[in-house]
Amino acid sequence: MSADTPAGRHTAKAFDVRTIIALLFVIYGVVLTAMGIFQGAEKTEVNLNLWSGLGMLVFSLLMGGWVLLKPLNVPDGGESESGTGSGSES
Repeated sequence: MSADTPAGRHTAKAFDVRTIIALLFVIYGVVLTAMGIFQGAEKTEVNLNLWSGLGMLVFSLLMGGWVLLKPLNVPDGGESESGTGSGSES
């Protein structure tokens, strides 16, 4: 267990939805950037594939940075949070 996380908690980076979104945007960004570089802007002044791909790569860097800076803390399996649950308080 890391010193950064409280006792009874661990981080879930691999299955965090932000990680999956960042990886998908990296794949699509690389494909669009490569298509924009190798095909070029033939009939238009603006190369939309290139700029869209670069925008996707920047967005994926932001999502990946968010995952690294603010990891998702997951409580351990057997414990419940205080104040939540169906227990009655007297």
